[in-house]
Amino acid sequence: MEGIYSVVFYIFSFISVYVQIFFLVTFLEKRRHIVHHPKNLELSFYPTVTIAVPCYNEHETIQKTVESLLSLDYPKDKISIFLIDDGSKDNTWELIKGLDNGKNIRAFHKENGGKHTALNFALEQNTSEFFGCLDADSFVHDQALKRILKYFEKDPKTMAVAPSIVVYNPKNILQSAQKVEYDMAIYTKKMLGFMGGIHVTPGPFSIFRRKVFDDLGNYHKAHNTEDQEIALRMQEHGYKIDHCPDAFVYTNTPNSVIKLYRQRLRWIYGFIKNLIDYRRLLFKKKYGSVAIFTLPSGMVSIFGVIFLSVTVVYNFIKFLFLKYVQIKSIGFSSLLKFNYKFDWFFINTKAVLFISVILYILVIVSVLIGRKMSEGKVTFSISILYFIIIYSVIAPFWMLRAIYNAIRSKESSWTFERRVTNN
Repeated sequence: MEGIYSVVFYIFSFISVYVQIFFLVTFLEKRRHIVHHPKNLELSFYPTVTIAVPCYNEHETIQKTVESLLSLDYPKDKISIFLIDDGSKDNTWELIKGLDNGKNIRAFHKENGGKHTALNFALEQNTSEFFGCLDADSFVHDQALKRILKYFEKDPKTMAVAPSIVVYNPKNILQSAQKVEYDMAIYTKKMLGFMGGIHVTPGPFSIFRRKVFDDLGNYHKAHNTEDQEIALRMQEHGYKIDHCPDAFVYTNTPNSVIKLYRQRLRWIYGFIKNLIDYRRLLFKKKYGSVAIFTLPSGMVSIFGVIFLSVTVVYNFIKFLFLKYVQIKSIGFSSLLKFNYKFDWFFINTKAVLFISVILYILVIVSVLIGRKMSEGKVTFSISILYFIIIYSVIAPFWMLRAIYNAIRSKESSWTFERRVTNN
Protein backbone atom coordinates (compact mmCIF):
# COMPACT_ATOMS: atom_id res chain seq x y z
CA MET A 1 0.00 0.00 0.00
CA GLU A 2 2.83 2.37 0.91
CA GLY A 3 4.52 1.59 -2.41
CA ILE A 4 1.38 2.41 -4.41
CA TYR A 5 0.97 5.66 -2.51
CA SER A 6 4.56 6.66 -3.25
CA VAL A 7 4.18 5.96 -6.96
CA VAL A 8 0.96 7.98 -7.21
CA PHE A 9 2.44 10.83 -5.16
CA TYR A 10 5.53 11.07 -7.34
CA ILE A 11 3.45 11.01 -10.53
CA PHE A 12 1.24 13.90 -9.37
CA SER A 13 4.22 15.78 -7.96
CA PHE A 14 6.25 15.40 -11.15
CA ILE A 15 3.39 16.67 -13.32
CA SER A 16 2.73 19.62 -10.97
CA VAL A 17 6.38 20.64 -10.87
CA TYR A 18 6.69 20.13 -14.64
CA VAL A 19 3.73 22.45 -15.32
CA GLN A 20 5.12 25.17 -13.06
CA ILE A 21 8.61 24.91 -14.58
CA PHE A 22 7.12 24.92 -18.09
CA PHE A 23 5.32 28.18 -17.29
CA LEU A 24 8.50 29.65 -15.83
CA VAL A 25 10.62 28.68 -18.84
CA THR A 26 7.96 30.14 -21.16
CA PHE A 27 8.04 33.37 -19.16
CA LEU A 28 11.83 33.60 -19.31
CA GLU A 29 11.77 33.03 -23.07
CA LYS A 30 8.85 35.36 -23.84
CA ARG A 31 9.10 38.06 -21.17
CA ARG A 32 10.30 40.63 -23.72
CA HIS A 33 7.10 40.02 -25.69
CA ILE A 34 4.85 40.98 -22.78
CA VAL A 35 3.42 44.28 -23.98
CA HIS A 36 3.14 47.24 -21.61
CA HIS A 37 1.03 49.81 -23.40
CA PRO A 38 1.63 53.56 -22.95
CA LYS A 39 -0.89 55.59 -20.95
CA ASN A 40 -2.01 57.51 -24.03
CA LEU A 41 -2.37 54.62 -26.45
CA GLU A 42 -3.90 55.42 -29.81
CA LEU A 43 -5.29 53.01 -32.39
CA SER A 44 -4.91 53.48 -36.12
CA PHE A 45 -8.63 52.76 -36.47
CA TYR A 46 -11.49 52.74 -33.95
CA PRO A 47 -13.96 49.95 -34.77
CA THR A 48 -17.47 49.72 -33.36
CA VAL A 49 -17.84 47.68 -30.17
CA THR A 50 -20.85 46.36 -28.28
CA ILE A 51 -20.56 45.47 -24.60
CA ALA A 52 -23.36 43.34 -23.14
CA VAL A 53 -24.02 43.45 -19.39
CA PRO A 54 -26.28 40.57 -18.26
CA CYS A 55 -28.09 41.50 -15.04
CA TYR A 56 -29.82 39.43 -12.40
CA ASN A 57 -30.56 41.21 -9.10
CA GLU A 58 -27.71 43.68 -9.66
CA HIS A 59 -29.23 46.90 -8.31
CA GLU A 60 -26.32 47.42 -5.90
CA THR A 61 -23.50 47.30 -8.49
CA ILE A 62 -24.92 47.99 -11.96
CA GLN A 63 -24.63 51.79 -11.68
CA LYS A 64 -20.90 51.62 -11.01
CA THR A 65 -20.42 49.05 -13.77
CA VAL A 66 -22.08 51.32 -16.33
CA GLU A 67 -20.11 54.35 -15.10
CA SER A 68 -16.87 52.45 -15.67
CA LEU A 69 -17.94 51.64 -19.23
CA LEU A 70 -18.82 55.28 -19.87
CA SER A 71 -15.37 56.25 -18.56
CA LEU A 72 -13.59 54.12 -21.15
CA ASP A 73 -11.12 56.15 -23.19
CA TYR A 74 -12.87 55.35 -26.46
CA PRO A 75 -15.02 57.34 -28.90
CA LYS A 76 -18.54 57.35 -27.45
CA ASP A 77 -20.15 57.03 -30.88
CA LYS A 78 -18.21 53.79 -31.47
CA ILE A 79 -19.34 51.91 -28.37
CA SER A 80 -22.76 50.49 -27.51
CA ILE A 81 -23.72 49.28 -24.05
CA PHE A 82 -26.53 46.71 -23.84
CA LEU A 83 -28.00 46.18 -20.38
CA ILE A 84 -30.01 42.94 -20.34
CA ASP A 85 -32.20 42.25 -17.33
CA ASP A 86 -32.57 38.48 -17.05
CA GLY A 87 -35.81 38.42 -15.08
CA SER A 88 -34.51 40.06 -11.89
CA LYS A 89 -36.61 39.88 -8.72
CA ASP A 90 -35.45 43.25 -7.36
CA ASN A 91 -35.58 46.73 -8.92
CA THR A 92 -32.74 46.13 -11.39
CA TRP A 93 -35.05 46.59 -14.39
CA GLU A 94 -36.36 49.92 -13.15
CA LEU A 95 -32.80 51.07 -12.49
CA ILE A 96 -31.39 50.16 -15.91
CA LYS A 97 -34.43 51.62 -17.67
CA GLY A 98 -33.39 54.94 -16.19
CA LEU A 99 -29.90 54.51 -17.68
CA ASP A 100 -31.21 53.94 -21.21
CA ASN A 101 -30.45 57.09 -23.23
CA GLY A 102 -31.68 55.73 -26.54
CA LYS A 103 -28.22 56.16 -28.03
CA ASN A 104 -25.19 54.26 -26.80
CA ILE A 105 -26.91 52.77 -23.72
CA ARG A 106 -29.85 50.44 -24.31
CA ALA A 107 -31.82 48.54 -21.67
CA PHE A 108 -33.66 45.29 -22.43
CA HIS A 109 -35.83 43.01 -20.32
CA LYS A 110 -36.36 39.30 -20.89
CA GLU A 111 -37.70 36.33 -19.01
CA ASN A 112 -35.17 34.55 -16.85
CA GLY A 113 -33.19 32.00 -18.82
CA GLY A 114 -29.61 32.19 -17.58
CA LYS A 115 -26.57 34.21 -18.56
CA HIS A 116 -26.05 32.56 -21.94
CA THR A 117 -29.57 33.53 -23.06
CA ALA A 118 -28.94 37.14 -22.01
CA LEU A 119 -25.73 37.20 -24.06
CA ASN A 120 -27.46 35.63 -27.07
CA PHE A 121 -30.23 38.22 -26.77
CA ALA A 122 -27.55 40.92 -27.01
CA LEU A 123 -25.90 39.18 -29.97
CA GLU A 124 -29.20 39.28 -31.84
CA GLN A 125 -29.27 43.08 -31.46
CA ASN A 126 -25.57 43.52 -32.21
CA THR A 127 -24.34 45.18 -35.39
CA SER A 128 -20.84 46.11 -34.17
CA GLU A 129 -17.57 44.68 -35.45
CA PHE A 130 -16.57 43.53 -31.98
CA PHE A 131 -18.60 42.08 -29.13
CA GLY A 132 -17.81 41.67 -25.45
CA CYS A 133 -19.42 40.97 -22.12
CA LEU A 134 -18.99 42.55 -18.70
CA ASP A 135 -20.36 41.03 -15.51
CA ALA A 136 -22.57 43.44 -13.61
CA ASP A 137 -20.35 43.28 -10.52
CA SER A 138 -17.16 44.23 -12.38
CA PHE A 139 -15.54 47.52 -13.43
CA VAL A 140 -13.09 48.23 -16.24
CA HIS A 141 -9.89 50.26 -16.38
CA ASP A 142 -10.37 53.26 -18.65
CA GLN A 143 -7.64 52.02 -21.05
CA ALA A 144 -8.76 48.37 -21.09
CA LEU A 145 -10.71 48.43 -24.36
CA LYS A 146 -8.03 50.20 -26.41
CA ARG A 147 -5.33 47.90 -25.05
CA ILE A 148 -7.35 44.83 -26.01
CA LEU A 149 -8.22 46.14 -29.47
CA LYS A 150 -4.52 46.80 -30.11
CA TYR A 151 -4.02 43.02 -30.19
CA PHE A 152 -6.64 42.70 -32.94
CA GLU A 153 -5.02 45.56 -34.83
CA LYS A 154 -1.59 43.92 -34.72
CA ASP A 155 -2.77 40.44 -35.72
CA PRO A 156 -5.80 39.92 -37.99
CA LYS A 157 -5.79 36.23 -37.00
CA THR A 158 -6.61 37.06 -33.38
CA MET A 159 -10.29 36.30 -32.81
CA ALA A 160 -10.66 36.89 -29.05
CA VAL A 161 -8.65 38.62 -26.33
CA ALA A 162 -9.08 38.01 -22.60
CA PRO A 163 -8.31 40.70 -19.98
CA SER A 164 -6.53 40.52 -16.63
CA ILE A 165 -9.02 40.18 -13.79
CA VAL A 166 -8.05 41.85 -10.52
CA VAL A 167 -9.82 41.50 -7.17
CA TYR A 168 -11.48 44.80 -6.26
CA ASN A 169 -10.88 46.11 -2.76
CA PRO A 170 -10.41 42.87 -0.75
CA LYS A 171 -11.88 43.40 2.72
CA ASN A 172 -11.18 40.17 4.57
CA ILE A 173 -8.68 37.33 4.71
CA LEU A 174 -10.68 35.18 2.28
CA GLN A 175 -10.79 37.91 -0.37
CA SER A 176 -7.07 38.60 0.15
CA ALA A 177 -6.42 34.92 -0.54
CA GLN A 178 -8.50 35.16 -3.71
CA LYS A 179 -6.49 38.20 -4.80
CA VAL A 180 -3.36 36.03 -4.68
CA GLU A 181 -5.09 33.43 -6.84
CA TYR A 182 -6.15 36.08 -9.38
CA ASP A 183 -2.62 37.55 -9.45
CA MET A 184 -1.22 34.13 -10.29
CA ALA A 185 -3.93 33.65 -12.94
CA ILE A 186 -2.73 36.79 -14.78
CA TYR A 187 0.67 35.16 -15.17
CA THR A 188 -0.59 31.70 -16.15
CA LYS A 189 -3.18 33.10 -18.57
CA LYS A 190 -0.51 35.07 -20.42
CA MET A 191 1.76 32.02 -20.61
CA LEU A 192 -1.15 30.00 -22.02
CA GLY A 193 -1.71 32.84 -24.49
CA PHE A 194 1.90 32.55 -25.69
CA MET A 195 1.48 28.82 -26.32
CA GLY A 196 -2.05 29.08 -27.77
CA GLY A 197 -3.59 27.14 -24.89
CA ILE A 198 -6.26 29.46 -23.43
CA HIS A 199 -9.39 27.45 -22.59
CA VAL A 200 -11.55 30.17 -20.98
CA THR A 201 -12.57 33.61 -22.25
CA PRO A 202 -13.82 34.96 -18.91
CA GLY A 203 -17.12 36.81 -18.65
CA PRO A 204 -15.59 40.04 -17.39
CA PHE A 205 -14.65 41.88 -20.60
CA SER A 206 -13.33 39.27 -23.01
CA ILE A 207 -13.67 40.81 -26.49
CA PHE A 208 -14.47 38.86 -29.68
CA ARG A 209 -14.58 39.61 -33.37
CA ARG A 210 -18.18 39.31 -34.52
CA LYS A 211 -16.93 36.75 -37.04
CA VAL A 212 -16.57 34.23 -34.19
CA PHE A 213 -20.32 34.14 -33.60
CA ASP A 214 -21.18 34.48 -37.29
CA ASP A 215 -19.07 31.40 -38.04
CA LEU A 216 -19.49 29.25 -34.92
CA GLY A 217 -22.90 30.28 -33.62
CA ASN A 218 -23.99 31.89 -30.37
CA TYR A 219 -23.28 30.94 -26.77
CA HIS A 220 -24.35 27.55 -25.44
CA LYS A 221 -25.62 26.92 -21.94
CA ALA A 222 -22.56 24.70 -21.43
CA HIS A 223 -23.32 23.76 -17.82
CA ASN A 224 -23.47 27.45 -16.84
CA THR A 225 -19.87 27.97 -17.96
CA GLU A 226 -20.44 29.40 -21.42
CA ASP A 227 -17.12 31.25 -21.25
CA GLN A 228 -15.27 27.91 -21.16
CA GLU A 229 -17.31 26.32 -23.92
CA ILE A 230 -16.97 29.16 -26.44
CA ALA A 231 -13.19 29.14 -25.93
CA LEU A 232 -12.99 25.38 -26.48
CA ARG A 233 -15.19 25.71 -29.57
CA MET A 234 -12.84 28.36 -30.91
CA GLN A 235 -9.79 26.21 -30.17
CA GLU A 236 -11.37 23.27 -31.97
CA HIS A 237 -11.81 25.41 -35.09
CA GLY A 238 -8.33 26.93 -34.91
CA TYR A 239 -9.38 30.44 -33.85
CA LYS A 240 -6.62 32.33 -32.04
CA ILE A 241 -7.25 33.54 -28.46
CA ASP A 242 -4.80 35.91 -26.78
CA HIS A 243 -4.47 37.62 -23.41
CA CYS A 244 -3.81 41.29 -22.66
CA PRO A 245 -2.08 41.50 -19.25
CA ASP A 246 -2.57 45.25 -18.75
CA ALA A 247 -6.26 45.37 -19.70
CA PHE A 248 -7.51 45.39 -16.13
CA VAL A 249 -10.99 44.43 -15.00
CA TYR A 250 -11.81 44.81 -11.32
CA THR A 251 -14.25 42.29 -9.91
CA ASN A 252 -16.00 41.72 -6.61
CA THR A 253 -15.24 38.31 -5.16
CA PRO A 254 -17.15 36.14 -2.67
CA ASN A 255 -16.73 37.39 0.89
CA SER A 256 -17.58 34.15 2.67
CA VAL A 257 -16.55 30.51 2.43
CA ILE A 258 -20.00 29.31 1.35
CA LYS A 259 -20.18 31.87 -1.48
CA LEU A 260 -16.68 30.97 -2.66
CA TYR A 261 -17.56 27.28 -2.45
CA ARG A 262 -20.65 27.72 -4.65
CA GLN A 263 -18.77 29.78 -7.22
CA ARG A 264 -15.87 27.33 -7.53
CA LEU A 265 -18.23 24.37 -7.52
CA ARG A 266 -19.85 25.80 -10.65
CA TRP A 267 -16.47 26.51 -12.27
CA ILE A 268 -14.99 23.07 -11.62
CA TYR A 269 -18.24 21.28 -12.48
CA GLY A 270 -18.36 23.24 -15.75
CA PHE A 271 -14.73 22.39 -16.52
CA ILE A 272 -15.36 18.67 -15.96
CA LYS A 273 -18.53 18.60 -18.07
CA ASN A 274 -17.01 20.69 -20.88
CA LEU A 275 -13.95 18.44 -20.80
CA ILE A 276 -16.26 15.46 -21.29
CA ASP A 277 -18.12 17.27 -24.09
CA TYR A 278 -14.83 18.14 -25.83
CA ARG A 279 -12.97 14.92 -25.03
CA ARG A 280 -12.41 14.53 -28.77
CA LEU A 281 -9.74 17.25 -28.45
CA LEU A 282 -7.62 15.48 -25.83
CA PHE A 283 -4.04 14.57 -26.79
CA LYS A 284 -4.56 15.40 -30.48
CA LYS A 285 -1.77 17.53 -31.91
CA LYS A 286 -3.95 19.24 -34.48
CA TYR A 287 -5.79 21.05 -31.67
CA GLY A 288 -2.56 22.45 -30.26
CA SER A 289 -1.55 23.22 -26.70
CA VAL A 290 -5.07 23.29 -25.32
CA ALA A 291 -5.41 19.57 -26.16
CA ILE A 292 -1.87 18.50 -25.29
CA PHE A 293 -1.20 20.70 -22.27
CA THR A 294 -4.06 22.82 -20.85
CA LEU A 295 -6.90 20.32 -20.55
CA PRO A 296 -4.75 17.38 -19.36
CA SER A 297 -2.96 19.50 -16.74
CA GLY A 298 -6.31 20.84 -15.51
CA MET A 299 -7.59 17.30 -15.19
CA VAL A 300 -4.48 16.21 -13.29
CA SER A 301 -4.68 19.21 -10.96
CA ILE A 302 -8.19 18.26 -9.85
CA PHE A 303 -7.25 14.70 -8.97
CA GLY A 304 -3.91 15.86 -7.56
CA VAL A 305 -5.57 18.19 -5.06
CA ILE A 306 -7.99 15.45 -4.02
CA PHE A 307 -5.17 12.93 -3.64
CA LEU A 308 -3.09 15.29 -1.51
CA SER A 309 -6.08 16.15 0.69
CA VAL A 310 -6.82 12.47 1.24
CA THR A 311 -3.15 11.99 2.11
CA VAL A 312 -3.27 14.77 4.71
CA VAL A 313 -6.42 13.34 6.29
CA TYR A 314 -4.92 9.85 6.30
CA ASN A 315 -1.70 11.03 7.95
CA PHE A 316 -3.66 13.02 10.53
CA ILE A 317 -5.78 10.00 11.44
CA LYS A 318 -2.64 7.87 11.56
CA PHE A 319 -1.03 10.41 13.91
CA LEU A 320 -4.05 10.37 16.22
CA PHE A 321 -4.09 6.57 16.22
CA LEU A 322 -0.40 6.37 17.17
CA LYS A 323 -0.98 8.85 19.97
CA TYR A 324 -3.93 6.76 21.15
CA VAL A 325 -1.72 3.66 21.19
CA GLN A 326 0.95 5.60 23.09
CA ILE A 327 -1.55 6.73 25.72
CA LYS A 328 -2.97 3.22 26.09
CA SER A 329 0.54 1.81 26.47
CA ILE A 330 2.30 4.23 28.83
CA GLY A 331 -0.44 6.58 30.00
CA PHE A 332 -1.58 10.11 29.30
CA SER A 333 1.19 11.61 31.42
CA SER A 334 3.70 10.70 28.70
CA LEU A 335 2.24 13.45 26.51
CA LEU A 336 2.93 16.06 29.18
CA LYS A 337 6.62 15.28 29.35
CA PHE A 338 8.45 17.44 26.86
CA ASN A 339 12.20 17.25 26.71
CA TYR A 340 13.07 18.27 23.18
CA LYS A 341 16.60 18.70 21.91
CA PHE A 342 17.22 19.63 18.30
CA ASP A 343 19.36 17.23 16.29
CA TRP A 344 20.08 17.52 12.56
CA PHE A 345 19.97 13.73 12.40
CA PHE A 346 16.19 13.77 12.71
CA ILE A 347 15.57 16.24 9.87
CA ASN A 348 13.28 14.66 7.26
CA THR A 349 15.38 14.11 4.14
CA LYS A 350 12.82 12.17 2.14
CA ALA A 351 12.24 13.28 -1.45
CA VAL A 352 8.60 14.03 -0.56
CA LEU A 353 9.66 17.01 1.55
CA PHE A 354 11.98 18.47 -1.08
CA ILE A 355 9.44 18.07 -3.88
CA SER A 356 6.78 19.77 -1.76
CA VAL A 357 9.12 22.67 -0.94
CA ILE A 358 10.08 23.10 -4.60
CA LEU A 359 6.42 23.08 -5.65
CA TYR A 360 5.45 25.73 -3.10
CA ILE A 361 8.41 27.89 -4.13
CA LEU A 362 7.33 27.67 -7.77
CA VAL A 363 3.75 28.61 -6.84
CA ILE A 364 5.00 31.64 -4.88
CA VAL A 365 7.20 32.65 -7.84
CA SER A 366 4.09 32.46 -10.07
CA VAL A 367 2.19 34.73 -7.70
CA LEU A 368 5.03 37.26 -7.57
CA ILE A 369 5.38 37.38 -11.37
CA GLY A 370 1.61 37.82 -11.72
CA ARG A 371 1.72 40.59 -9.13
CA LYS A 372 4.53 42.27 -11.06
CA MET A 373 2.38 42.13 -14.20
CA SER A 374 -0.70 43.57 -12.44
CA GLU A 375 0.83 46.07 -10.02
CA GLY A 376 4.16 46.84 -11.68
CA LYS A 377 6.15 45.67 -8.68
CA VAL A 378 7.00 42.50 -6.79
CA THR A 379 5.53 42.44 -3.30
CA PHE A 380 5.54 39.54 -0.88
CA SER A 381 2.68 39.73 1.61
CA ILE A 382 1.04 37.60 4.28
CA SER A 383 -1.90 37.07 1.88
CA ILE A 384 0.23 34.49 0.04
CA LEU A 385 0.24 32.42 3.21
CA TYR A 386 -3.53 32.91 3.54
CA PHE A 387 -3.93 31.59 0.00
CA ILE A 388 -1.83 28.47 0.59
CA ILE A 389 -3.55 27.57 3.87
CA ILE A 390 -7.16 28.42 2.95
CA TYR A 391 -7.14 26.81 -0.49
CA SER A 392 -5.36 23.71 0.80
CA VAL A 393 -8.20 23.24 3.28
CA ILE A 394 -11.33 24.08 1.27
CA ALA A 395 -10.43 23.43 -2.39
CA PRO A 396 -10.70 19.62 -2.05
CA PHE A 397 -14.32 20.00 -0.89
CA TRP A 398 -15.55 21.81 -4.00
CA MET A 399 -13.51 19.54 -6.25
CA LEU A 400 -14.91 16.37 -4.69
CA ARG A 401 -18.43 17.77 -4.85
CA ALA A 402 -17.91 18.87 -8.46
CA ILE A 403 -16.90 15.33 -9.45
CA TYR A 404 -19.92 13.95 -7.57
CA ASN A 405 -22.25 16.45 -9.26
CA ALA A 406 -20.70 15.72 -12.66
CA ILE A 407 -21.41 12.02 -12.21
CA ARG A 408 -25.01 12.84 -11.32
CA SER A 409 -25.23 15.72 -13.86
CA LYS A 410 -26.43 18.02 -11.10
CA GLU A 411 -25.52 21.63 -11.85
CA SER A 412 -26.06 24.92 -10.03
CA SER A 413 -27.81 27.76 -11.83
CA TRP A 414 -26.33 31.14 -12.68
CA THR A 415 -29.28 32.94 -11.07
CA PHE A 416 -28.86 30.99 -7.84
CA GLU A 417 -25.18 31.85 -7.64
CA ARG A 418 -25.85 35.52 -8.35
CA ARG A 419 -28.47 35.53 -5.58
CA VAL A 420 -26.11 33.94 -3.08
CA THR A 421 -23.21 36.24 -4.03
CA ASN A 422 -25.25 39.44 -3.80
CA ASN A 423 -26.86 38.68 -0.44
